Amino acid sequence: MLSGNRFNIVLVEPEIPPNTGNIARLCAATGSILHLVEPLGFSIDDRQLKRAGLDYWSSVEVRVWPGLDRIWAAFPAGRFFYLTTKAARSYLAADFQPGDFIVFGKETKGLPMEIITANPDTAITIPMPANAVRSLNLSTSAGIVLYEALRQTGVIC
Repeated sequence: MLSGNRFNIVLVEPEIPPNTGNIARLCAATGSILHLVEPLGFSIDDRQLKRAGLDYWSSVEVRVWPGLDRIWAAFPAGRFFYLTTKAARSYLAADFQPGDFIVFGKETKGLPMEIITANPDTAITIPMPANAVRSLNLSTSAGIVLYEALRQTGVIC
């Protein structure tokens, strides 16, 4: 059973090894659990993935799932927040709690629209006021939202 007081970062079908490696390092730094949802766009043994995570892999709890539906089934009472550029609600308006699952889609397509429309209250976005880009880098986004969750729950002040 996964610890209920740690945050869970979920990457749905990640495609770019350095992004996943950077997020693994973020999880090591924060004590968060990293969930990878297949299919992955790389091998877990990928050299770029290992390099981006540096020597922190032994400090990260990594779970690999055959589908997002398996995580939902394993954690029926879990609170899931879905990051997307297609939501109107800011991540700053979310009320995070320890044990929450923060879910990110693949780099090229994001999360499927059916997940976003099925979860309007927990679909959140990172506002980009300049409107100069369509999205932020996956590992940057994970860091922004996870550190806000940690701030809200008093883990960091």
